[in-house]
Amino acid sequence: MARIKILVVDDEARMRKIVRDFLVHKDFDVIEAENGEQAVDIFFKNKNIALIILDVMMPKMDGWQVVRTIRGYSQVPIIMLTAKGEERDELQGFQLGVDEYISKPFSPKILVARVEAILRRTNQAQEDLISAGGIVLDKAAHIVKIDEKPIELSYKEFELLTYFMENQGIALSREKILNHVWNYDYFGDARTIDTHVKKLRSKMGSKGEYIKTIWGMGYKFEVEG
Repeated sequence: MARIKILVVDDEARMRKIVRDFLVHKDFDVIEAENGEQAVDIFFKNKNIALIILDVMMPKMDGWQVVRTIRGYSQVPIIMLTAKGEERDELQGFQLGVDEYISKPFSPKILVARVEAILRRTNQAQEDLISAGGIVLDKAAHIVKIDEKPIELSYKEFELLTYFMENQGIALSREKILNHVWNYDYFGDARTIDTHVKKLRSKMGSKGEYIKTIWGMGYKFEVEG
């Protein structure tokens, strides 16, 4: 089983090492970044990062900017680290979508306990939330947002997009799509799927290009890069 991947972002190498050592001891896989720009690059290249531990004061791009950038595309849990204990900083963090806020100096054991608690708490929510390439689909609330703007989908269009996003990078035959989205008792033909895909692509705007046509077979949902 793959180890849970955590991104640790701090411009102090000593601080990164302390946090990394405690997390590795608990069998987490740790990736490090020394500034905000590097953190954003790493996050978007590693699609399976489960949690981010993020310092506020950093060169090139501070923690607030990192949160704003990542929150445009992902609801990955974020713990902010800061030397400041001011209430307004905490409020700003929570308004931007930070999950936890820990002031330095802190106990690494407490930090690890917070990490484990957040991962337990968000595990169920993450199952209901699928995100890729600026699209966020909330299965529980039946809402789809593209670049943070909600789009209106019919029930079948929503089910179709859910099936595509849950099977990213996998070629899906029209028969498979009919079986999963329209159920096994549906005896329609492939044109039903093609019509729905056409409407779905149109509503998704430029993101509709993520749904690739595989000629003679079906479709594949794939985000570029």
